[in-house]
Amino acid sequence: MATANYIKGQNEAKITALYCRLSQDDGREGESNSISNQKEILLAYAQRNNFPNPQFFTDDGFSGTTFDRPSFIQMENLVEQGVVDTIIVKDLSRFGRNYLDVGNYLEIKYPTLGG
Repeated sequence: MATANYIKGQNEAKITALYCRLSQDDGREGESNSISNQKEILLAYAQRNNFPNPQFFTDDGFSGTTFDRPSFIQMENLVEQGVVDTIIVKDLSRFGRNYLDVGNYLEIKYPTLGG
């Protein structure tokens, strides 16, 4: 499970973003990556680990090779506004397929990721 804390010290007013993505190509990977399966896994993880105010952000049918995805953009806007405390994804390939771009988010854009 990949998690990222954007703001140290969780605040009950902030949300925990549970991000799910599945592209048409990912569909070939079967049920293990389905949106419904991702949601179940993420919600159970968030509840088990006491992450507050979980909210789903889902991009179904969008490629991970771009970050121009509606729910990703909505989630990113909320991060920029300071509304999101934590983002949880099933694995980093759900966040994005290009490991350099994902690394840019983790190391450059939001350097407080991973606390």
